[in-house]
Amino acid sequence: MKPLEKFLKKQTSQLAGRTVAGGPGGGPGSCSGPGGGGGPGGGGGPAGGQRSLQRRQSVSRLLLPAFLREPPAEPGLEPPPEEEGGEPAGVAEEPGSGGPCWLQLEEVPGPGPLGGGGPLRSPSSYSSDELSPGEPLTSPPWAPLGAPERPEHLLNRVLERLAGGATRDSAASDILLDDIVLTHSLFLPTEKFLQELHQYFVRAGGMEGPEGLGRKQACLAMLLHFLDTYQGLLQEEEGAGHIIKDLYLLIMKDESLYQGLREDTLRLHQLVETVELKIPEENQPPSKQVKPLFRHFRRIDSCLQTRVAFRGSDEIFCRVYMPDHSYVTIRSRLSASVQDILGSVTEKLQYSEEPAGREDSLILVAVSSSGEKVLLQPTEDCVFTALGINSHLFACTRDSYEALVPLPEEIQVSPGDTEIHRVEPEDVANHLTAFHWELFRCVHELEFVDYVFHGERGRRETANLELLLQRCSEVTHWVATEVLLCEAPGKRAQLLKKFIKIAALCKQNQDLLSFYAVVMGLDNAAVSRLRLTWEKLPGKFKNLFRKFENLTDPCRNHKSYREVISKMKPPVIPFVPLILKDLTFLHEGSKTLVDGLVNIEKLHSVAEKVRTIRKYRSRPLCLDMEASPHHLQTKAYVRQFQVIDNQNLLFELSYKLEANSQ
Repeated sequence: MKPLEKFLKKQTSQLAGRTVAGGPGGGPGSCSGPGGGGGPGGGGGPAGGQRSLQRRQSVSRLLLPAFLREPPAEPGLEPPPEEEGGEPAGVAEEPGSGGPCWLQLEEVPGPGPLGGGGPLRSPSSYSSDELSPGEPLTSPPWAPLGAPERPEHLLNRVLERLAGGATRDSAASDILLDDIVLTHSLFLPTEKFLQELHQYFVRAGGMEGPEGLGRKQACLAMLLHFLDTYQGLLQEEEGAGHIIKDLYLLIMKDESLYQGLREDTLRLHQLVETVELKIPEENQPPSKQVKPLFRHFRRIDSCLQTRVAFRGSDEIFCRVYMPDHSYVTIRSRLSASVQDILGSVTEKLQYSEEPAGREDSLILVAVSSSGEKVLLQPTEDCVFTALGINSHLFACTRDSYEALVPLPEEIQVSPGDTEIHRVEPEDVANHLTAFHWELFRCVHELEFVDYVFHGERGRRETANLELLLQRCSEVTHWVATEVLLCEAPGKRAQLLKKFIKIAALCKQNQDLLSFYAVVMGLDNAAVSRLRLTWEKLPGKFKNLFRKFENLTDPCRNHKSYREVISKMKPPVIPFVPLILKDLTFLHEGSKTLVDGLVNIEKLHSVAEKVRTIRKYRSRPLCLDMEASPHHLQTKAYVRQFQVIDNQNLLFELSYKLEANSQ
């Protein structure tokens, strides 16, 4: 288990084991402000060993020192307040004292769906406005559904509620509908969910009068919202296509009954026509265009194209290396299993097809830049998006496993300025924001739910989220790499100044993902130890960076960050790992099923968190980017950074620059 995943598990498991012990002063003390350190991070971990590829290595590779830093055991130390000093407007001030540190758990009062001993919940995870600690919690507007239900009965209860004409068009019913569609997979697989919906409609067909009509209309509303929410994800749902098609035909056969819902039936027809349904018995569509997966197959022309969402059935190009560092290029589905990948490699190498038990049969190994090796099991799938930044796939025999070594460093230390010295901070910040907005828009809101709640089963539905997290790690390492490759002290100080400007501009663009990544790259231990370089910075930039560190401080459940983002209006690019942390807390802090009954309040809390993502993307991003002769060159540079993600190598470079810094 790697740093960020360990952090999420540790924080939530510790907090789930304790409750608030009194008033405002009863919780743990405040956290100390972030310093210049941070643990060793990416590239570490135990080397070797024949173990399966750990889930979400893209997250585990994140070097996020301030985010991963744990609070001290001794309570009572507040970071000193910062002085105004004439810094640019919009820089977050250090929040005042008070409030709990990290996430406090409160027992839900009142009867609730689980009786008096309700589940433990996070005060920060209920509202799309990011509730502050201590703010009263609100119940879902549709809470009076009655007694908690078993999973197979809950959908029927919801449909009966929607069938009541008095609440059909109310905001409460809209939230109820959205909550169930967003979270049904937590208690009912999608195929089973659609089967229940189909059966409910068939039963309603045997009823006459307003009751039967109301139930059919409820099914129509549920199916419309389901299709509108899932869309492209449905091509990954085995067995869903036939059920949706059958239900659609049943609904359209009764189209004359929906006199007041003409627009809804027309929209249903349009959705079924446009949504890709995976129906195995029908002829498969022609092969799609191959989508280049950045980082693992480098092509400048492809990186300049607008990013589009990946699905497991999409085909990509990928290089698979041999022990001598030669490689073959294969064409593979993104969700291909290790066995399928090895089959393609074997065909390329023209190995004869022999039984799998041959001693010289190939195995697939992921090798990181630090030399860490992970043997991939034949049944594993979707391994491409789980690789680290500079990790590569190697095919070899078992005899040559121990001799595998990483590829030579892609970045060679050579005299002369790199591209970062020739570009303006405004151009870099704008291109960062534009690219990260493209990546963020590709992430389906349900990928966040699948990522946290479904483990291995959700990997093929979370490729775009994996790539966005991988990009966050890439930017963090890019900052450290550029600073540590700059040998001249004066230019290195200017580079620090430029990165601080880039962070400020990203914050101004409301791109908090880039802002966090740049700040944490400067906060990398190999960079922060360069005392002589930091001393050359003007005082204004030192103070500005200190304020940025305070904004990324995780104390009081990232209160500074939450206050800043709550005041931003869309479009916003949030710091995505924090959303995953909140969802992980909800997952670990309360059970989905209690005595076989669905925890309805947990479903509502998860859906509310997902709706924040929808809110951030509710308006298009508009950046004023002037075309210039260097526009495409800067764009290509920003979209395909060449970075060093081996922390040991970063430290070596750091000590060569300043051997005696402390």
